[in-house]
Amino acid sequence: MKRQVTKAVFPVAGLGTRFLPATKSIPKEILTLVDRPLIQYAIDEARAAGIKEFIFVTSRGKSALEDYFDDAPELETSLRKKGKTELLEALKATNMDSGAIAYVRQNRPMGLGHAVWCARKLVGDESFAVILTDDVIAAEKPCLQQMMEAHEETGGNVVAAMEVPHDKTSSYGVLDISEDMGALVRVKGMVEKPKAEEAPSNLAVIGRYILTPKVMQNLNKKKEGAGGEIQLTDAIAEEIEAGNPVYGFRFRGQRYDCGSKAGFLQATVAFGLARPDLRDEFADFLGDVMAMRTAAQ
Repeated sequence: MKRQVTKAVFPVAGLGTRFLPATKSIPKEILTLVDRPLIQYAIDEARAAGIKEFIFVTSRGKSALEDYFDDAPELETSLRKKGKTELLEALKATNMDSGAIAYVRQNRPMGLGHAVWCARKLVGDESFAVILTDDVIAAEKPCLQQMMEAHEETGGNVVAAMEVPHDKTSSYGVLDISEDMGALVRVKGMVEKPKAEEAPSNLAVIGRYILTPKVMQNLNKKKEGAGGEIQLTDAIAEEIEAGNPVYGFRFRGQRYDCGSKAGFLQATVAFGLARPDLRDEFADFLGDVMAMRTAAQ
């Protein structure tokens, strides 16, 4: 009987330099998308997938991120006294049970693989999920939950994947496919950030993974890959070479790259328009902006 995956690793040690000067004092992961920080979207997705233990790989200057999940008794008391029950419930949803959340430090940036490796003692000898908070996915059924359901059937390693334009493959880990089964593809190779002419496909890995303990063992070797960093892609590719199953999963949903300014703005528009309390006023505003832009041309 397969053990349920209940642990997730959140690599959040990055400096967020693309969002300077805001990230000089605010961790990128608590920048707000509409009215929730990026990290809350990731946590909610993990909870929906059955994750019970949340492991954050942090670095210097991330104390505001750690504080975000603590109880705020004064604020809760104030909201309760004022009868603001909806805000109180929204606030309570951000709290994490004692012991459910753990933090480990990555002392220097050495790549995504190294960040995941930093959580090895907390993960132990179990399969685990990895969620990158930069990738926010709007989906009727949360992406990681879709992947968990697929993983129950396949076992092994499962990585989220999406089609990208061929000229963008150099920004992603790209899958070499041996068998395409629709939502699932069996993978025979993975290439980190290949040139467009060398990419084996245009099916790119994005920031959701379900991985076996053997991947963590591969990371123990600390092999340097692209950019002189320890790449998670390389550790997963070793599993393919060893004959162990790796699958790509075409999730149902829209992914937004909130690690870029343009992607963050796109997500803000999409999530704002999806909110019934904001939709009409926001849509009218966007319509006016586009009308003015057209008139100016």
